[in-house]
Amino acid sequence: MKQAFLKVHPKDNVLAALQDLKKNSEISLPDDNFMLHEDIPAKHKFTIEDLNIGESIIMYGVLVGKALQFIKKGSRISVENTEHASAEFGKQNSTLDWQKPDVTNWKTRTFNGFHRSDGKVGTMNYWLVIPLVFCENRNVEVIKEALEESLGYAKKKAIHIDVESLIDSYKNGASEKEILEKNIVQTHDERSISRLFPNVDGIKFLTHQGGCGGTREDSETLCRLLAGYICHPNVAGATVLSLGCQNAQIPLLKESIKRNDPDFIKPLFIFEQQDSLSEKRFIEEAVKHTFVGLIEANKNVRKEAGIEKLVLGLECGGSDGFSGISANPALGYTSDLLVSCNGTAVLSEFPELNGVEQELINRCTTETIAKKFGGIMKSYSDRAEAVGSGFKNNPSPGNIKDGLITDAIKSAGAAKKGGTSPVTDVLDYTEIVKNKGLNLLCTPGNDVESTTGLAGSGSNIIVFTTGLGTPTGNPITPVIKMSSNNKLFQKMNDIIDFNAGSIISGEDTIESIGESLLEYIIKVASGEAVPHAVRLGQDDFIPWKRGVSL
Repeated sequence: MKQAFLKVHPKDNVLAALQDLKKNSEISLPDDNFMLHEDIPAKHKFTIEDLNIGESIIMYGVLVGKALQFIKKGSRISVENTEHASAEFGKQNSTLDWQKPDVTNWKTRTFNGFHRSDGKVGTMNYWLVIPLVFCENRNVEVIKEALEESLGYAKKKAIHIDVESLIDSYKNGASEKEILEKNIVQTHDERSISRLFPNVDGIKFLTHQGGCGGTREDSETLCRLLAGYICHPNVAGATVLSLGCQNAQIPLLKESIKRNDPDFIKPLFIFEQQDSLSEKRFIEEAVKHTFVGLIEANKNVRKEAGIEKLVLGLECGGSDGFSGISANPALGYTSDLLVSCNGTAVLSEFPELNGVEQELINRCTTETIAKKFGGIMKSYSDRAEAVGSGFKNNPSPGNIKDGLITDAIKSAGAAKKGGTSPVTDVLDYTEIVKNKGLNLLCTPGNDVESTTGLAGSGSNIIVFTTGLGTPTGNPITPVIKMSSNNKLFQKMNDIIDFNAGSIISGEDTIESIGESLLEYIIKVASGEAVPHAVRLGQDDFIPWKRGVSL
């Protein structure tokens, strides 16, 4: 029989409903029995004791809120009766005694990737075309139009909307009712593409709205981010277009590249339009040099590498009340497996670590790392408060509707993606991963800004958990989408690759799903499986301006 509710942690005074529960249903616990005071929708939480105004609500073993009014035992906690509250944090007050999972079957596993001169290994082999400033976006689009179709990288759209049939119906006198009843959307698989350069997975065009205007810090940050993409192991080389007068100057980019890789030797072609004889000549030179770069990039072929070369980005978005119970802890177990094999995992989205800071501080391997994490979190929170916001405003309407009613509940569940391993480093936005093990990377909770940052810091594969569904991807790093519940996977399996919902329905465990996920990650890293985000060309790229973004 399917379990109806779950107590996540022994200290919790709320339970999570795993299915819709009716008013007056009996809840039987080892030390108590009581009746539900109201209907409890699946994914939502209900109290197991009376709570007076101001009393703490505990879930995942941590403070996640306080009662705004008296909440009777067996009642649902909601935005009407609960407010966000999270625990204070400070210095390390304990040390982590980590029990590694058994990795006997994993420690010798390999994948087939693209080896780079700096010792890193890519899961893909891309060429980049990058504008240093938004003024060059149009020229980048011209180059894209010229190269993609001719070289075999243009994708046939997975969804075709037959507007012509609507036009014909209208011209032939069809009624509005007849028009609304027409089927005009056809779906089909991506066509088979014959590439001129079979070992180059694609050319990615990273248009953006930055590089000038705003603050100088924004442009400097952009240059560091773009340098991270150019130095990324999934990238063979790059073509960069500069206008010339913008804040994001070429020397800033070169300096950032050198900081990331002092021995950088990838093909890199940089063109400045204001130094060119004409726009025609400017674009012509960029296209010819890109073509020559692709010839060189095509010489690299996949070769065997140990899974310790994987850098796994840990991301969630469109979260629901099951995310922190199924998909996130399963991904956390995958992270622990990889870290135990001397691999690397990167946990991002700092607004979604609010309330679990002390736990993560206690997991840091050095006091210096712990202080850096605490300092970044405090600075981020202070900036949000200064503009009248704050981490408490992080949950979206979709999160709240599906049971994540405070940021602390959302954060405690989101942090499960990081498993239980020690924190070996803390990175500010655009800093590159250097240490093996679990890294914490400062990014916003905004999905695309966060995945953009994860790739920029060196993640060569990303797993993105979701409870509501999202089409988010990344231009250079394969993004694997994992659902938290069966219903979502059945409804949106055209964009979601992997399902953790069987944990909720009782067919699988966190550990079994975590192991299956690692198997799939290895297939994707080897080019043997293609995630939907890659297949559909979901190349989302949004650099974070260091203002407040939750």
